[in-house]
Amino acid sequence: MEEKRECQHKTKERSDKEFKDLIHRLNRIEGQVRGIKRMVEDDAYCTDILIQVSAVNSALNSFNKVLLANHIRTCVADDIRAGHEETIDELVATLQKLMK
Repeated sequence: MEEKRECQHKTKERSDKEFKDLIHRLNRIEGQVRGIKRMVEDDAYCTDILIQVSAVNSALNSFNKVLLANHIRTCVADDIRAGHEETIDELVATLQKLMK
């Protein structure tokens, strides 16, 4: 199956595997956040909530790493091969935002 990418137009058609992996990760994160909300509603102890928030932060960081790696392997590499050097500047700007 040929994979169509439209990265230059700020959209991207992902493979079924990539799509399912990203959605699965987001669903787990969403469940974790709902769990934290329940903890607050149930008057859970502060440190227990903080530990769960840390787990969500870790899951979001992991999601970002996967998404960034996929972006570099596909959109960035394809754009550079096509002579679109401005993609490098966009990647640098994105990395600077992620590293705040």
